[in-house]
Amino acid sequence: MDSFWEFVNSHIGDDVMRLRMRYAHPSSLPFDAALAITQIECRQKFAKKLGETLDEHPRWIFPTVLSGEQSTSDLLARHHALLVGEGERVTDLTAGLGIDCVHLASRAGSVTAVEMDAAKAAALDCNVRSAGIDNVTVVCADCREFVRTLPDGALDTAFIDPARRAGDGRRVFALADCQPDVVEMLPQLRRVCRRLIVKMSPMLDVTSVAAALPGAERIIVLGTATECKELIAVVDFSSPDAGYVIDAVMLTGAVTQSFSFTRQEELDDSFTVEYGEPKAGDYLYEPSPAVMKAAPFRLLAKRFQLTKLHPNTHLYFSDREVAGFPGRVYKIEEVLPFASKNIKTLKKRYPEIMVTTRNFDMPAETLRKKLGVKDTAPLRLFAATAHTQKIMVICRWSILCVNT
Repeated sequence: MDSFWEFVNSHIGDDVMRLRMRYAHPSSLPFDAALAITQIECRQKFAKKLGETLDEHPRWIFPTVLSGEQSTSDLLARHHALLVGEGERVTDLTAGLGIDCVHLASRAGSVTAVEMDAAKAAALDCNVRSAGIDNVTVVCADCREFVRTLPDGALDTAFIDPARRAGDGRRVFALADCQPDVVEMLPQLRRVCRRLIVKMSPMLDVTSVAAALPGAERIIVLGTATECKELIAVVDFSSPDAGYVIDAVMLTGAVTQSFSFTRQEELDDSFTVEYGEPKAGDYLYEPSPAVMKAAPFRLLAKRFQLTKLHPNTHLYFSDREVAGFPGRVYKIEEVLPFASKNIKTLKKRYPEIMVTTRNFDMPAETLRKKLGVKDTAPLRLFAATAHTQKIMVICRWSILCVNT
């Protein structure tokens, strides 16, 4: 209805609480005022997270604010879509708001969106129809029952993002505790599809995911420049279990970093890692959050020919800049022992510097207060345990390495 969207667009910057109070009682508006205000609130809250979807489909309906909070972002959904083949038969078994569905539909031949919540399913059906996305079919059903009704080999790929809330509202992380229980569904999923893509909490351990999902060929640790966002397992039912590859991937819009390895490569004892302390003029390397989660700490030193500060300090250095490192690279200005005289005088020389600690017996905020500095870029201080002592590494602000 045009009047509905005219109202939304004309009040897009208004205070939502005031709008709700103003239209709390039945009014002369020819539409559901509460639903219209929900659209305004969601566009204010999720303009960045879902900017691509809202730009392409400006009349996208949010059934509730919670549906927007629980949805995946466009940035992550775009990567999810790359995991399916062109023209495949795909089913999203936990469709929710449908952001993954829209991105999957851009590559798949057909997408069946399964959502058990009737309001969400109705909103998604309305959204795909109004957006002219003709290769998505919405089904309101419990995905466990839906899978049981499918014939053998009905799908190429099934995508699932189990809810991480228990019945009493507690947050849960283990696959067997989430709803639906993917582990319990595996026999039926193996029957109906060739590939299964499971989106999971970043709190899970990679090895525990591999144990819970036999046949996983890839486990992807997906993150941004500032945090690890999720784990994704790609299970290939059509091939025997030959071990899995771990992909640590960082997404920041135009920039993608990735680092692929196997656990056997990391545990290989045929190579040794050098430990030492950097000096002024060297380059310092900080792994991305996704790489930190994936933990290829020895292998990073080997592949990029870097020296590590300490077995438990996951920072690296070299006397030259190395291309392709999956993280940030800094130019070292100065290296100081963590000693009383340096602690007392550092503020005079570096009154504004961001403080980070690595394998250090003091939190960053405590150290910042002890130093008396303002937490401001472009300088950054890494307080860390190095090969023989605790040190403070003063660096120029970093750049992201790009390797894909």
